[in-house]
Amino acid sequence: MDHDITPGVKGLIFDLDGTLANTMPYHFIAWRNACLKFGIDMDTAFLQRHTGAPGWVIAEEVIKQNGMEGRISPDDIMRVKLEEFYLIQHEVTPIEPVARLVRKYHGLLPMAVGTGGHREAVRKTLDITGLLKYFDIIITANDVEHHKPHPETFLKCAGLMGIEPRYCEVFEDGDLGIQAATNAGMIATDVRGWYKNEWLR
Repeated sequence: MDHDITPGVKGLIFDLDGTLANTMPYHFIAWRNACLKFGIDMDTAFLQRHTGAPGWVIAEEVIKQNGMEGRISPDDIMRVKLEEFYLIQHEVTPIEPVARLVRKYHGLLPMAVGTGGHREAVRKTLDITGLLKYFDIIITANDVEHHKPHPETFLKCAGLMGIEPRYCEVFEDGDLGIQAATNAGMIATDVRGWYKNEWLR
């Protein structure tokens, strides 16, 4: 299927994990390995529900769900998770139906990345997939106070692009991100049907 942007939009905003880059299988492996080291488990359904949330929020939620408050630090799980992810990050590939739009509209429309990912991991993923050169505007979890589903991430992208929110189209794979785009008054496009989500097995 040939996917394209919505006619009339003036700016494009892309989520990263699960939208531009096929990172979710690797994030899940990293999260699960990190959690197991602390004696707890995580399944794909949990991570899917929290897609778009920053890592420290996911760590807090998995601790809470397993009744481990006060016994495990979210910072410790997050640190191990990032270590685990960096070991396999080189295997990440672009999600072609979405990456194709980036290449097609580069230089024609303003574009930005708006993600709940950690800044260092985000830039590495964009570099590994060959997409870093297309984006001057990259808003990560480290750059905002309020995270998805709050619209701050996408509103910052729009402000830096100089485009009114109503003329921005957001490409997302997470419910939190889609809600954030809607809350920002933008066009929300769900890319989950554009490719096979093999990590949700």
